[in-house]
Amino acid sequence: MTGSGRKRALILAGGGLKVAFQAGVLEVWLDEAGLKFDLADGASGGTFNLAMWCQGMTGRQIADNWRRMNPLSGVDFNWSQYLRLFYARSLFELDAYRKNVFPQWGLDWDKIRATKREATFNLYNFSKHELSVVTADRMTEDHLIGAVSLPFWFPPVVIGGDTYIDAVFNTDANIEEAIRRGADELWIIWTVSERGEWLDGFVATYFQVIETAANGRYKQILARVRRNNENIDQGRAGEFGRKIEIKELRAEVPVHYILNLSQDRLAEAVNRGVKTARRWCEENGIKLLTPGADYSEDIHEARTTLQFSESMRGFVSWNAKDFQEGFEAGRKSGMALECRLTIRIDGVNRFVVNPDHDAEATGTIHCEEFGGAREIEGGRFNLFVDAGDPAHKTMNYRLKFRDAAGSLFTLSGYKEIKDDPGFDVWSDTTTLYTRIFAGDVSPQAEGNARVAAAGIIRISIPDLMKQLTTFRAEGPTLADRTAALGRFGRFFLGSLWDVFARDLLSTGPI
Repeated sequence: MTGSGRKRALILAGGGLKVAFQAGVLEVWLDEAGLKFDLADGASGGTFNLAMWCQGMTGRQIADNWRRMNPLSGVDFNWSQYLRLFYARSLFELDAYRKNVFPQWGLDWDKIRATKREATFNLYNFSKHELSVVTADRMTEDHLIGAVSLPFWFPPVVIGGDTYIDAVFNTDANIEEAIRRGADELWIIWTVSERGEWLDGFVATYFQVIETAANGRYKQILARVRRNNENIDQGRAGEFGRKIEIKELRAEVPVHYILNLSQDRLAEAVNRGVKTARRWCEENGIKLLTPGADYSEDIHEARTTLQFSESMRGFVSWNAKDFQEGFEAGRKSGMALECRLTIRIDGVNRFVVNPDHDAEATGTIHCEEFGGAREIEGGRFNLFVDAGDPAHKTMNYRLKFRDAAGSLFTLSGYKEIKDDPGFDVWSDTTTLYTRIFAGDVSPQAEGNARVAAAGIIRISIPDLMKQLTTFRAEGPTLADRTAALGRFGRFFLGSLWDVFARDLLSTGPI
């Protein structure tokens, strides 16, 4: 039991490869916050993390397993079935997980079965058409494979003469089982997408059906818990006989459920889980006892840097609060603004897997009203940051400078990357909505800060062509430098895919 005498359950819901995010949350909940759980339940992809938890791995060990995982090591085409066309048993097999991924993770079935931790794994017994709940002492590798054997993608698993598949269409979080086992608190990590955007095509439709089943079932049980608690509060009998407290962390994770080829994406998803869980703990009054370092696991060891130059020009106007209004007024008055920047990424390894994608920005700001060319002090740049919705990203600039009189100003600008009607990739990636604040202003303080000027600046086509020639990588070897450019390029294109190519695949596979 927890210190409060209440029984606390960890609910590791499914989500395919999105559960890499779940592993990052576990790093914070288990290690940094020191949370203890009396029991745990896992479904679909969440059973991967549950197996590691049963074995006694720390949150950091679970998270690092995902950070180091190359998704290609788990790819295994079911070639023998392809000639059967529409009667094929599956597109892929999970033998590569048995041969490669599970040994890399260090799964030990003897240790898992010997655990003293109470845990339940969910599979669907298709032979009997019933949910099968398997306790840790009965778990085998076959059971774990069966728990994630999503029909069509992977073949079912036969155990003891019965056919087993992923339980996702029945449940993606077996809350009733945790309650039946005496849980009073349910700590749930939910990564199944809830965006509610319908996309056409077989692959999109398949996973949208999963989202329908998983979210619908999940919301039904949460509603039952709410009614139970309301009845008890009003002195009536509740369905579960006691109040059940829900501790829920939900997130949209920019990794496809299955179709992902990028190790960087998995590592970023883990780090996104760490960042989100730390913020969630702060918002919920949970003190971190041993806060960890920021995303300290580099999946590539070579130290590489990357830099490029960028020039933007446009107009701003004094005291304008609206960007377009400031641009028009500035153009009439001749208040031109130009930024000539050098963006330096100190550690491509860190940059591509850090959810903030933060880099240094140096250079000059040119505006006659501020005293001509002014050197940037402490500039920062964030590339393709999303705040809850992977299909809506921003590029953020924060550039500090002093005018001719020595007064400090902060230029805060953003490029908004979202899929509006028409072809708008060019305008989204080249248009910077700009405010200049008086003083040293942090992002959190902008709401109460004085806006000195506002407007819009843009990258012209000639400047963009020039920018493409300025990319420079540094590293120990030519191969390292080439890899750094490639990883940055894949990150850049993959992020654009998340926004503009969702009709092909909801999340970029690279």
